[in-house]
Amino acid sequence: MPEIKAADVQKLRELSQAGMMDCKRALIECQGNMEKAVQFLREKGLARAEKRSGRATSEGMVDSYIHMGGRIGVLVEVNCETDFVAKNEQFKTLVKEIAMQIAAQKPLYVKREDIPSSVIEAEKEIYRHQAANEGKKPEFADKIAEGRLEKYFKETCLVDQAYIRDQAKTVADLVKETASILGENIQIRRFARYERGEAEPEIAE
Repeated sequence: MPEIKAADVQKLRELSQAGMMDCKRALIECQGNMEKAVQFLREKGLARAEKRSGRATSEGMVDSYIHMGGRIGVLVEVNCETDFVAKNEQFKTLVKEIAMQIAAQKPLYVKREDIPSSVIEAEKEIYRHQAANEGKKPEFADKIAEGRLEKYFKETCLVDQAYIRDQAKTVADLVKETASILGENIQIRRFARYERGEAEPEIAE
């Protein structure tokens, strides 16, 4: 496999306006071929989706999902730009898929930026102690902690989780694909997950 250079990833990002990780993945899949990588991103619905990410989202819908005979319930709000898209069946399907994801994978936050800094620091400290207990050298503790923190993000942040129907993509990828197809900015606003017998959950937003 050819070496994927940072300059090539940046060039593909400028051509497609897709995310950096999506561009890197596309170049790996396409053996470094720039034209094929652009086509790959277009087929996946990721090209140009980033351009819409800053546009206002004041429409959308709140949906619910009840699983396993009423043992688990989810409420989720997903926003878009227009009422027209909010009524679109593909948008409604996306919202339902996100609700099912929440039911199955139990995220704690929508995105990593929502995690309080105190929680992140506490997690880092745990990982540093774990590294020390495993006999790792002190100079490597911070790097090990950062790696384990990234895994924590992928487990607890909804948009960073692997999509339950396709582990090769994240929930963020799923949202970007739909946004590209529908031509609007789409954002997951907040959610609440209830499981029978558990304490009342806080709303993740």
